Amino acid sequence: MTVNVPLCFRGKKILAPMVRVGTLPMRLLALDYGADIVYCEELIDIKMLQCKRIINVLETVDFVAPNERVVFRTCERERHCVVFQMGSADAERALAVAKLVESDVAGIDINMGCPKEYSTKASMGAALLSDPDKIESILTTLVKGVCKPVTCKIRILPSVEDTVDLVKRIEKTGIAAIAVHGRKKEERPQHPVHSDVIKVISEAVSIPVIANGGSHDFIKEYTDIETFQKATAASSVMIARAAMWNPSIFRKEGLFPLKEVMQDYIKYAVRYDNHYTNTKYCLCQMLREQLETTQGKKLHAAQSTQEICEVFEMADFYEETTAIFKAKKTSLETETQDEDDQIEDPDVIKMAVRFDKREYPPQITPKMYLLEWCRKEKHPQPVYETVQRPLDRLFCSVVTVAEQKYRSTLWDKSKKLAEQAAAIVCLRTLGVPEGKLCEGENHLINKRKREDQDRLNNRDCGEDLAEPSHKKANFIEETSDMNVPKM
Repeated sequence: MTVNVPLCFRGKKILAPMVRVGTLPMRLLALDYGADIVYCEELIDIKMLQCKRIINVLETVDFVAPNERVVFRTCERERHCVVFQMGSADAERALAVAKLVESDVAGIDINMGCPKEYSTKASMGAALLSDPDKIESILTTLVKGVCKPVTCKIRILPSVEDTVDLVKRIEKTGIAAIAVHGRKKEERPQHPVHSDVIKVISEAVSIPVIANGGSHDFIKEYTDIETFQKATAASSVMIARAAMWNPSIFRKEGLFPLKEVMQDYIKYAVRYDNHYTNTKYCLCQMLREQLETTQGKKLHAAQSTQEICEVFEMADFYEETTAIFKAKKTSLETETQDEDDQIEDPDVIKMAVRFDKREYPPQITPKMYLLEWCRKEKHPQPVYETVQRPLDRLFCSVVTVAEQKYRSTLWDKSKKLAEQAAAIVCLRTLGVPEGKLCEGENHLINKRKREDQDRLNNRDCGEDLAEPSHKKANFIEETSDMNVPKM
C-alpha cells in the first residue's frame, strides 16, 4: 500500500516551472537524475477549465481541450512529486482548476512572477504583485479548498521592505512554501540575481523559501546548488535554465554527456507521445551553441518525432516503441469491442457506416430526414443515446425509432458525427432516403424552398412574420448539426 505523504519543501532540489520545457518528458528525466520535486509549465486556469480528464492508453492521465489538444499530461511515476502551476487572477477559477487536478498531483502553485505580457495583461503572473488583496484571496481560497499543499512563486519588488511585507502577508494565508525568483519583474536572466534579498526573505519568515534564479551567476554543476542555497539561506533551490540546458544538473555524481541526456529525453518523448514541436524545442535548448552544427541543422529541419529520432541515431528505438504502442492500442480496442458486444442489446440493428458531409447537400443531414420521416409516420421523434469510449475518446450513438434501436459499429470523432451515423443506419434499414446528393431530387430542400417562398409572400402581404415558439424549436433542432467537423 502506497502512503500519500504530504510534500515537504525543505532541503529539496526542484525543477522550476518553464513554459514549453516543463512537460512530462523533461519532468520525468529530471526525476531520474535526482530532482526531488518537479513543477509543470504554467497552465492558464480558463484553458484548464475547458478540459476533460482522460485515462490514455499510454497509461497517462490527460487533460484534453475541446480541440483534442492535450493541455496537461501526467503519470503515476510523478504523482507524489509533481506540482501543478497555474496562471490565475481569480480565486474561484483557481479553486475549480485545483479541484480538477488535485487527485493527480502533489501540490498546487500560483504563478506570481511571470513578467511576460500575455500573463500580465490578464492580471496574472507578476501583475499580481501589485494587488496583495487578490493574492491573499486566491491563496486563502486554495488553502481552505484543497487537500494538497499550496505554494506560490514570486519575483522581488523594487523595495526590500515591500517584498518582505508581501511575503509575510502571503505566509499568513497558510501556504506550504514560497518560491522567490531573485529578480525584479523588469529584470532579465542577464541581470545579476539578488541572492541577498532572497536571504532577507528566508530569515524573515518561518515557511520554506525556495531560491530561484541562480543559473546565470551560480549553478553550473551539482555542487553549485548548495552554494546558491547557502548564499540565499533558503530551504530549497529551484533550477530553471541550468536544468533546461542539461537536466543531469541534478546528479550528485556530476553531469552526463549531453548526447546521452538528449537520447534519454527522446526516449521519454517517444514513450509518452510528446508532440514533436515541443520535443524539438527542448532539444534545441539543450544544443544551444551546437545548433549550427550538422546535427543541429538536421534537428531544426525535422518535421516529426520519427525524423528527430533519425537525427540522433534512434530510428530503431522509434520503430520498436511505436510498434509496441500500436499493438497495445489494438489489443485494448479489441478488448473494448468485445466488452461492447457482450453488454450490448442484441436487438440493436448495426451497420458499419460513417457520415460524410460532402455526400449531402448544404444544410441537409440524415438526422433531419429521420426526424421528417418520424413526423410523417406519426412516430415519436428519434431519441439518441451517445457514449464516449475512454480508451480513445471516440463516440458511439444509438438511436431509438418506433421502439427499435440502431447504431453504427464504427466509432466517431464527435457526438454529432456518431448521431448522424446512427440515423443513417436507421434510414437504410427502413429503406428511406437519407438525403444524399446521389439520390436525385431532394424533397426536404424543396420543402424548405416552399417555406421560404411562403415567408416572402407573407412579408409582401404585410403579415406578422413572428413564428410560433414550437416552430422555432423544431428549426433549431433540425439544423443544430450543421457545423459538423470534417473527417
